[in-house]
Amino acid sequence: MVDLSTRYMGLKLKNPLVPSAGPLSADLGSIRRMEDAGAAAVVLHSLFEEQLTFEAAELDHHLARGTESFAEAMSYFPAAGEYRLGPEEYLEHIRKAKQAVDIPIIASLNGVTVGGWIECAKRMEQAGADGLELNVYYVAADPKISGREVEDRYLSILKTVKDAVKIPVAMKLSPYFSAMAWMAGRLDAAGADALVLFNRFYQPDIDLESLTVTPNLLLSSTYEMRLPLRWIAVLHGKVKASLAATTGIASATDVVKMVMAGADVAQMCSALLRNGIGELTEIRDDLCQWMEEHEYESIQQMKGSMSQKSAADPTAFERANYMKTLNSYV
Repeated sequence: MVDLSTRYMGLKLKNPLVPSAGPLSADLGSIRRMEDAGAAAVVLHSLFEEQLTFEAAELDHHLARGTESFAEAMSYFPAAGEYRLGPEEYLEHIRKAKQAVDIPIIASLNGVTVGGWIECAKRMEQAGADGLELNVYYVAADPKISGREVEDRYLSILKTVKDAVKIPVAMKLSPYFSAMAWMAGRLDAAGADALVLFNRFYQPDIDLESLTVTPNLLLSSTYEMRLPLRWIAVLHGKVKASLAATTGIASATDVVKMVMAGADVAQMCSALLRNGIGELTEIRDDLCQWMEEHEYESIQQMKGSMSQKSAADPTAFERANYMKTLNSYV
């Protein structure tokens, strides 16, 4: 029997499969089913910074605008009111989730300023959250704001929250920093317990009939996992923080690749929305089978074996790979 256990942000997990922040975790029954299906921990859906300052009805109005223009992926989601909980309801949801399951529950905060995050982070800890994921979704559209100021914003939020709580804190990052390895190092030095790579920035579209800018939500594809795969491979062994892979992970082989690159856990959402929570069981069983067939005894043995520092050709994760890729096309 292979050993699937791993450690993530100081938490010992039975395997590397962690459902990421999404609407499925808003329902206690779904969280129970995820545990039964093999999830080692669950990241709850995000509490948005705007929900700390706006009435829920007003927020629903603004977030629902243009939803008739969403891609087919919207059919995978429950009605907005079913998963957008206010602060008090969110805290109660943490308490109930902790009572309902034995696996760690990781709360999620989504925003761009320190604001009310600090008090909310404290209350999430008091409600029983085992960890906290900070999802800083910030589009630097102001030409007066420099890249360094954007980096400092992330660091300020992390440091302030870390000073306020004792539970481990993960930073969920975008892939758009000009020097990703440098930024990861700064966050690591500032005390991040984990780095989650990467957040998906949903891109808007233009409706040519109504001449309006509309949201466009598409579930992730397996191809998208290559971006976090590269950076996890680069960062493995260079930061103390745990590394979580997210975006595009849909099969056991995807999980194997991420672990070999250096990930401690593989977070997934789109695969569960498409195929149901039971997909976790299939991925876990396929992971065990793959490891047995390839004579791996544990996740630990496999972890980082294909990272940049362990690869036979470390330049494959840098510019050399770009040139080889272009020259390979016939």
